[in-house]
Amino acid sequence: MAEATREQLPELPVVDEVLRHCASRAFLDVELKVAGLESEILIALHEHLPERGHVVSSFLPEVVMDLRARSALVPLGIICDRTSELAKWPELPVEYVIPEEALVTREFIEQVQAAGRRLLVWTVNDQASMLRLRDWGVDGIISDDTELLVKTLR
Repeated sequence: MAEATREQLPELPVVDEVLRHCASRAFLDVELKVAGLESEILIALHEHLPERGHVVSSFLPEVVMDLRARSALVPLGIICDRTSELAKWPELPVEYVIPEEALVTREFIEQVQAAGRRLLVWTVNDQASMLRLRDWGVDGIISDDTELLVKTLR
């Protein structure tokens, strides 16, 4: 889908529409899956700054580095789904480390937070994991089951 054009997916909202609709409602994690959209995202965020906070994140370290070169103000995050990727977070100019749930330990959370970074964990879809991660002190949980997340942590 990363190669799809707007004409091929007319029902898919563009970033301006999403930001306009959600900027006052929730903390937003704007994930860039491909390089080359950095300027567009920064312009959109300038025009519709999320009121409840945000992070621009990517699996791609080069995207994170390009964003930092363009703006010292935008909060950045690196997304990781492998231990080898996760080991590189201290070298990157990010405020958020965003690992897959299977990579997270209590010790890792403490390490990230001791370095002054925040930790968001994905994709957490069961109540026991939500409660465990909350008790361990993660800064945020990303879930496909938002109703369960709200019910569990309210």
